[in-house]
Amino acid sequence: MNSSAIELHRFRHRLPPITSLTPLMYSSAREQYATLGIDTETALQRLSNIPISIHCWQGDDVGGFENPDGPLGSGLAVTGNYPGKARTPEELRSDLEKALSLIPGNHRLNLHAIYLESPTRVERDAIETRHFQGWIDWCKAQGLGLDFNPSCFAHPMADSGLTLSSPDAGIRQFWIDHCKACRVIANDMGAQLGGATVTNIWVPDGYKDTPADRMAPRQRLKDALDEILAVPTPHNLDAVESKLFGIGSEAYVTGSHEFYMGYAMQKQILLCLDAGHFHPTEMISEKISSCLLFLPQLLLHVSRGVRWDSDHVVTLSDELYAIAREIVSHQVEDRVHIGLDFFDASINRVAAWTIGVRNTQRALLAGLLEPTAQLRQAEMEGDFTTRLALQEEMKTFPLGAVWDEFCRRNDVPVGPQWISEVRQYENDVLSQR
Repeated sequence: MNSSAIELHRFRHRLPPITSLTPLMYSSAREQYATLGIDTETALQRLSNIPISIHCWQGDDVGGFENPDGPLGSGLAVTGNYPGKARTPEELRSDLEKALSLIPGNHRLNLHAIYLESPTRVERDAIETRHFQGWIDWCKAQGLGLDFNPSCFAHPMADSGLTLSSPDAGIRQFWIDHCKACRVIANDMGAQLGGATVTNIWVPDGYKDTPADRMAPRQRLKDALDEILAVPTPHNLDAVESKLFGIGSEAYVTGSHEFYMGYAMQKQILLCLDAGHFHPTEMISEKISSCLLFLPQLLLHVSRGVRWDSDHVVTLSDELYAIAREIVSHQVEDRVHIGLDFFDASINRVAAWTIGVRNTQRALLAGLLEPTAQLRQAEMEGDFTTRLALQEEMKTFPLGAVWDEFCRRNDVPVGPQWISEVRQYENDVLSQR
């Protein structure tokens, strides 16, 4: 028995066997929630209808297949060198399939333009649907929706730090044409898969030090976006994403929150709120309700920033609970598109996906199992004592038993049992790369 097999054997014996008590524990939890008028069956049904858009770039450290060993740049960085990184589309799809087998529910794939498939190099302003047909076919076979992103980074045309706001007309037009091509591709993706594809535009544009002119780059960005969005795409939903700062754009970012919020409201398109793209004490959960009063839909990039936009794997934090609660308590899950955005190369990448998605779903379930009506009634009556007391009591209600039942019904591992499956996959597949 080799060392990996020995480690796997020991790991399995550290975990308790899969329990047959899940249905019994769920029955007890259901009764407890019912005392507050909460129907756990309704919560589980709603949860099953909330897809998470799973980001492909966790599986290969944002390498893509255009130039997988090239530098990221544009303020992006991935740390760690855990073995088993996907090197081909087939390996990446295999890893995604493994993660999906451990995650309950029906979900979506979020794909960047650098994940095209072509035997020869294709410039980004010339990409076509055929370069992504393999992904479309795979999503159809897996029953997944598909979202898309222009890749305005890791390219010589982005070396200056400016893309859609560049004063160089040639550079600017190159990225305009890239984004136009992405919208056409996204529209074809949505049409083939029988739905709508969310296409999110983020550019790294900004300056390291204080600019002399803050408005001119933003005017160029606005004009570029106007040109990109000029042609209607019925199977595509456009989104724009802001950022506070990046490495190399510490002093000024062209696409600020205020810029994109104004632009999204003017155009009535989706505004993307990324959990790591604001001040450390500025939470996107605080922004959701306000934005939805003025915008038809939102896109969320759920991440975890540690001191800055570090894109750590999503954990069950207070902010994750707050984001989820804002979505489900207001019953706006049909207006808010949830995507994950983190990349950690210091741990098993399949495990990173599994942890992040399952945590996001658990947070949504916690919101669905909240006594919203009672809390709002107490608030309306000025009974803040009851509001606080009930909020605190809910923290120790048996959420875990309801979550385990959701996993059991979706035929995925209950509790920590999924970890041994990832270890087995690492031993059989990842370690061979």
